[in-house]
Amino acid sequence: MTDVRRRTVLAAAGGTAIAGKAATIARAQGPPGPADGTGKPPPPPPPGPHEARVQALLGRMTVEEKLGQLQQLAWTGDTGPGGGQTAQAEKAARAGRLGSVLNIYGAKTTNTLQRMAVEKSRLGIPLIFGLDVIHGLWTTFPIPLAQAASFDPAVAERDAEVSAKEARSNGVHWAFSPMMDVTHEPRWGRIAEGNGEDPYLTAVFAAAKTRGYQGDDLRAKDRVAACAKHLVAYGGAEGGRDYNTVDVSEARLRNLYLGPFRAAVDAGVATVMASFNTVSGVPAHGNRHVLTSILKEEWSYDGFVVSDYNGVQEMTVHGYAADRADAGRLALNAGVDMEMASTTIAEYGKRLLRNGQITTARLDDAVARILRLKFRLGLFAHPYADEDAAVTGPTKATRATAREAAARTMVLLTNEKSTLPLDTSTGAIAVVGPFGDSTDLRGSWAGPWVKAFRPVTVLDGVKHAAPRAHVTHAKGVDAAGKDTGGIRKAVAVARAADVAIVVVGEGSTLSGEASVRSDISLPGQQEKLIAAIADSGTPFVVVLLSGRPLTMGGWLHSAAAVLEAWHPGIEGGNAIADVLFGTVNPGGKLPVTFPRAVGQIPIYYNHENTGRPYDPANHYTSKYLDLANGPQFPFGHGLSYTTFDIGAPRLSVSRIRAEALRKGDTIEVAVSVRNTGRRAGDEVVQLYLRDPVASIVQPVRRLCGFRRVGLGTGKSTTVRFRLGAEDLGFWTHDPDGELLVQKGEIQFYAGNSSLAKAERTLTIT
Repeated sequence: MTDVRRRTVLAAAGGTAIAGKAATIARAQGPPGPADGTGKPPPPPPPGPHEARVQALLGRMTVEEKLGQLQQLAWTGDTGPGGGQTAQAEKAARAGRLGSVLNIYGAKTTNTLQRMAVEKSRLGIPLIFGLDVIHGLWTTFPIPLAQAASFDPAVAERDAEVSAKEARSNGVHWAFSPMMDVTHEPRWGRIAEGNGEDPYLTAVFAAAKTRGYQGDDLRAKDRVAACAKHLVAYGGAEGGRDYNTVDVSEARLRNLYLGPFRAAVDAGVATVMASFNTVSGVPAHGNRHVLTSILKEEWSYDGFVVSDYNGVQEMTVHGYAADRADAGRLALNAGVDMEMASTTIAEYGKRLLRNGQITTARLDDAVARILRLKFRLGLFAHPYADEDAAVTGPTKATRATAREAAARTMVLLTNEKSTLPLDTSTGAIAVVGPFGDSTDLRGSWAGPWVKAFRPVTVLDGVKHAAPRAHVTHAKGVDAAGKDTGGIRKAVAVARAADVAIVVVGEGSTLSGEASVRSDISLPGQQEKLIAAIADSGTPFVVVLLSGRPLTMGGWLHSAAAVLEAWHPGIEGGNAIADVLFGTVNPGGKLPVTFPRAVGQIPIYYNHENTGRPYDPANHYTSKYLDLANGPQFPFGHGLSYTTFDIGAPRLSVSRIRAEALRKGDTIEVAVSVRNTGRRAGDEVVQLYLRDPVASIVQPVRRLCGFRRVGLGTGKSTTVRFRLGAEDLGFWTHDPDGELLVQKGEIQFYAGNSSLAKAERTLTIT
């Protein structure tokens, strides 16, 4: 097929929900001066409803008060480097030299500090209070990775709505969420906080969670400002080690990492957080290319950028900033508007201004962005939380919502001989394993504030679901310990039962920030426990609790069924029982590839092809000598208690001109799905595309649409996807950002995982 794809290039016009244009890559800042862009703020946003008041307030502020607005300090109990800064925050609030405080909550506590700022300072500018509300405040929902497994953005949106109401009533105005770091690294602990390996799936969930937090009006008493984090490429950390280096091309930056951030910006996200890592040698906190050229200029973002904890000061450790003053200069000029925890901008700002190393225009731009959000939140009119209306714990309604959400996130990995669902009339059920009666279900970002509310354990859930059954329990082994002395009792309990439910996995402290594992198999002696239960002769199923994909040994094939339940939140035990006993038919799918062994990492579905792809008949192809080819479970995999037939994709046109796509034309792809089994259930129709010949090698396939649908037995429906240039094209290495749609063929695949086979071809002329 010579010349199937001419190298004639057509740039798609305008922006896209998946990525914005890029700009010239910022080089390491040299001596200050006009040539390095210091002091040049991005163009001002269009005048908003509060702009006159913002500018009037700016005109009254001293330099010290302006610099204070750029400072965020940490409250007592903070667990970051250096601990809390309570006394410092109170003093700065009274002086009008503080913009925000993080890790503070509770209506009475926040009101006390807010009064210091509003009633004691010269200008009475209110503070913004931020908190890591990641997957719930009082009512803990499944971790974000689990939410992505639902392939239902409504799950993330509902979590954010419940979280926002609980947080705002407790004086919190700002959630440091959603995290939208696409990653190919299951060793990385923060994979639990994101949505997995796919940029399209992550973008959809980022927009949904932003809408859930913010609603239509940030002044509402049940809404908070969202924060898109971490800009950018944090999920690409080398070796999966937190905070580590990321070396990324411009094309990879745009096609993989930036899209979810653009989706959040298009959804109106109020703030963006910079990432800890370097981006091709330049720390994100000092990367003007990302924070200003792309985010603020080309995407016309009018919110503000907050640093991560100590991220500005840590540029000195990176070896990018000469000292703390230089770090403040680099961060402000790059586009950081508020500094979290470290104090370089507030401390050295006057000197930097005096020396011409930062400009008044850039300082005013940063302050104005922060003030605009305070007006949008209604803090000038209503700075205090209503202490009588504070939500103090989960309610029956929010627990029901969390239970439904958790059940929708669970993924049935295997189910030999339709072992699941279990019969509630089963005479004797053994629940064994270190997590069988454990309350460690909340996940890595459930803060200390939720300790008063006990999650429903799996044992609790099984007893509630099967009240007539004789339910016994034995721990067997600790979650990560070496002692195997309890296995004998667990085996005895299993032998006395008709079926055993083995609940294993990793504790929540093994995932999340700074929780990286080099070995992602089951910790401790849990595999020995499973082997012993298998030898007991009692049929058993495995419930897997985790904050990441885990590798599985020979035990995988000894279990009759395996259910991935993630860290499911406060109602996790009930939700797991709902799925095990068939009250809920599982419909979740994997948002991330499960490797066979850690040596395969990185392994992900949307990889590029090689010149010698795997071929079992040819020794000289890309493979491992000691491992079967491919993943243990592919992206998008997930079984059901019923069966579905997904038809081949049908295109509204078989040929379309590239010029027409450039001008905004779209195509429709229709996919039919029918429930061919004996139970009602959910299926996720997944649409993938492949661009087989391009001027930049493209992934073997990439997700371009999905829809979760519920169907009764024998029922069918047609799912329709509308695709345009941004879906069919790709971003080049051009630092000015060029989205290309090239002539040639596009192959579409429809099915229920990334291994979908039903195919149709579109020709672009």
